[in-house]
Amino acid sequence: MLRALSTRLRSRFSVYGRELPPAFWFLWLGTVVNRLGGFAVPFLMLYLTGRLGITPASAALMVSVLGAGSFISQLTGGELADRLGRRPVMLLSFFAAPVAMVTLGLARETWLLVGAMFLLGFFMDLYRPAVSAAVVDLVPAEKRTRAFGYIYWAINLGAALAPIAAGLMANIDFFLLFVGDAITTALFGVIVLTRIPETRPVASVAVAPVHLRARAGHIAREPILLIFALFALMFGMIYAQSHVTLPVAMADSGLPPSDYGLAIAVNGALIVLVTLQAVRFVERWPRFVGMALAALLVGTGFGLTELAETLPIYALTVVVWTLGEIIGAAIAPVIVSEMSPPTMRGLYQGVFGSAWGLAFFLGPALGGFVYGELGSGALWAGTFALGIFLFVGYLLLGVAAQRRMQPAPS
Repeated sequence: MLRALSTRLRSRFSVYGRELPPAFWFLWLGTVVNRLGGFAVPFLMLYLTGRLGITPASAALMVSVLGAGSFISQLTGGELADRLGRRPVMLLSFFAAPVAMVTLGLARETWLLVGAMFLLGFFMDLYRPAVSAAVVDLVPAEKRTRAFGYIYWAINLGAALAPIAAGLMANIDFFLLFVGDAITTALFGVIVLTRIPETRPVASVAVAPVHLRARAGHIAREPILLIFALFALMFGMIYAQSHVTLPVAMADSGLPPSDYGLAIAVNGALIVLVTLQAVRFVERWPRFVGMALAALLVGTGFGLTELAETLPIYALTVVVWTLGEIIGAAIAPVIVSEMSPPTMRGLYQGVFGSAWGLAFFLGPALGGFVYGELGSGALWAGTFALGIFLFVGYLLLGVAAQRRMQPAPS
């Protein structure tokens, strides 16, 4: 089975690898290395509640500070990627985040934990708009769905293995998670430093003299982008439960941390197995129809968590929402790239990414509150209802976007 999978992967990459530039593949490689060490964030709730003895509600609120840092960093990183270039932003992110990561692992005082959590969220995600903008710079429009699908596949190639290793490491010492994560993040920085050139278009050099207020005003006049970002916020709030209330729910079912690691590993493993095939179909779909289906699957998958008590059932719910995750991850950044002018690629991706950052600020706090005060039934029913809302919303937004692109009658 493994030999057959390896043969298929080599065949697939031999065909598409020639169609995408070498710099893209170094971004892909750096992503794999970085995510192979993505140990700490999925286990933060278990670390805070189990190792440090913090209550689930307080821990969820603390983890939400990570999202606050991410929210600010995505907007900042997107604007800096347009003004300074993609490469400087990536280097700052990959060499500053490890310091914040180790600091968080050593912190015990509440104020230091919160401060390190915020800095980690900021520097950990600062690079994301720059990488997305670089992919748009490097890859022709007709191949971007495939390229973003490959980047997401790379993320989860590491994520398929990292939770299993992290679960075993956590049984020894939680601090190992922070050290391992810091090392692999820094290695991505070395790859950028030595192998990835600046990709910012020449036209974007003119961005520097443009006042930020003028660029913000341009964003404010893009209702489709803003509504799409609002939907991404809601989508992300559902997904945030995978790192916050899902591990708590599994613990309440009497399952150990290693079982949570196995359940989340299903997420990464499924993405590794089906993403390369899925993006070939997804790139032919109407963009907003694909996003509607993605939202429906994510909302339904988390809604089914209410029925789970054993590891196999939890793993089955992970399969459902992972399918939605795969579709959304390949399509969403392409929709944003199709809206953005060349001089604002970073900022547009930053606006979209900031919605995800805000989701990981509001999602943990809201999810932890609902789970603690109203019970798991209310939480999982809410995720399902939100998925239905987004399903309808994406379909309507697609109609609006299509009408906006049509020329006015003469």
